[in-house]
Amino acid sequence: MANRPNLRRPLLVMAFEGWNDAGDAATASAAHLVEHFGAEPFADIDSEPFYDFSTTRPLVRLDGAGGRRIEWPTNQFTATAVEGSERDLVVLTGVEPQLKWRTFAEEIASVAAEFDVALVITLGALIADVTHSRPTTVYGTSNDRALCEQLDLEPSNYEGPTGIVGVVHQACQDAGLASMSLWAAVPSYAPHARSPKAALALVQRLGEMMKVPIETGLLERETGDYERQLSELVAGDNDTSEYVARLEHEYDSSMRPESAAAMVEELEQFLKDQ
Repeated sequence: MANRPNLRRPLLVMAFEGWNDAGDAATASAAHLVEHFGAEPFADIDSEPFYDFSTTRPLVRLDGAGGRRIEWPTNQFTATAVEGSERDLVVLTGVEPQLKWRTFAEEIASVAAEFDVALVITLGALIADVTHSRPTTVYGTSNDRALCEQLDLEPSNYEGPTGIVGVVHQACQDAGLASMSLWAAVPSYAPHARSPKAALALVQRLGEMMKVPIETGLLERETGDYERQLSELVAGDNDTSEYVARLEHEYDSSMRPESAAAMVEELEQFLKDQ
């Protein structure tokens, strides 16, 4: 492990491109953390054993001299000290693999154990019946009931298909590591649009948990553009406009995002549909 960092019982935050990254919100929020804190790479997971390259294809890039090089799918650990916090930070960003999920998850858990990680946090984003014009719902869940009580999370009672984050949580549980998930909701009428608003909500929730300020000016500006663009899109379609108006009414009537129970149902349905 090159450039091994010296860390104080860090948090490990991770996000993967793929089915659990609606609107690219999870990976965008993880990338924002890396940039904001100036996290430096110290390890990665070799892609060769874990990917079907006919599904997740490597990319050809040209350098300034016209030479060609191959970029393979990467899963990279970065780390940084966090001033003003009693814990440092490790961020893992990557791509959901196709092969050997148990081995992949065990490698992550091994790194977490080696650095005495205090808490593993996976980030995700899902398609749900929410509107872009109201605050983004962020739902937190954990298999650890003590952690649920401490952080006001929902216990995970989900049964059904899972992604790599589910396997990672199982590996963490087997290794005696505390872990939780944060999920942000993305409007179902804009499933393929990049959602800086959901990324912003995840970053803000993480900042609250870490009890440190995180600069979010760029994400806030991008969120403003996102809201304006979606408002224009919605205004141009009567059916979508009626649907959004109903969602807005439901939100305003409750004066809160969806109830925890409703959000659990959204998450479970999303997982089953993948």
